[in-house]
Amino acid sequence: MDMQNCTLCPRLCHVDRTKNYGVCHASDKVEIALVSLHQWEEPCLSGTNGAGTVFFSHCNMRCIFCQNHEISTEGKGFPVTIERLAQIFLEQQARNAHCLELVTPTHYVLQIIEALKLAKKQGLSIPVVYNTSGYERVEVLEMLKDYIDVFLPDFKYYSPDTAKEFSHAPDYPQVVKEAIDKMFALVGKPQFKDNIMQKGVIIRHLILPWYYKESMEIVKYIWEKYHDDVYLSLMNQYTPMYKALTHPKLKRKLTTFEYDKVVDYALDLGFKNCYIQQGKTATTKFVPHFDGTNVY
Repeated sequence: MDMQNCTLCPRLCHVDRTKNYGVCHASDKVEIALVSLHQWEEPCLSGTNGAGTVFFSHCNMRCIFCQNHEISTEGKGFPVTIERLAQIFLEQQARNAHCLELVTPTHYVLQIIEALKLAKKQGLSIPVVYNTSGYERVEVLEMLKDYIDVFLPDFKYYSPDTAKEFSHAPDYPQVVKEAIDKMFALVGKPQFKDNIMQKGVIIRHLILPWYYKESMEIVKYIWEKYHDDVYLSLMNQYTPMYKALTHPKLKRKLTTFEYDKVVDYALDLGFKNCYIQQGKTATTKFVPHFDGTNVY
């Protein structure tokens, strides 16, 4: 695969990213919006020191409710070389991050692999986490088999109609199922050291207002397919932002009833490896400030 005929994601744009933009609007030059120690990830990633997040600009999804729309669709970011990217990875380790978390990395997989090669030669040893929408090609995931330790995919939708309406990706449900299958094949069952995940898959699901029954379908699918061989993270932090502010169904927050229905259903199925959120998480204070901190 190369940037002259980009097929890194299921969109299969086939554009020459050295000259033009595909759906993700990324060129062949890596752009980053923020490098931080993130305290708000799952406990097995954040630990006590935080996850070493690297927020990449642009995205191959077009979610109308994206809380990171400032970087995902509006493209805010700062260009870095592959050499600088490798240094950033090592700097996160030097900050005592429990892991290196690559946020929205899909469209930069080729450059990330090169940077990880350089960083590992220079001593990078903390687990590398691939934080993705789940909209991934199996062929691309195979390229990551020697570089990623923990996969952190979303499982956004069960219905093609919902995926089409909210992310312009009707094939998303089938794609994400195949992608998670591949992720599990690459890293296997969860492994921990000092309560930090070293290997494994954590599947995130953000419950949307009005759509808790579809969320239950997702939870059922994950349980029947993997049981407790993967971790499930059920999120109640949905906050109306971006185009969702004017959408008839998405312009309100999730209710406690909707969230509890999904959580109770997961528990009734038998989930033990399941993270849930408590308290008021549906607020913009959890949205990072994409100001280029630690990029240069």
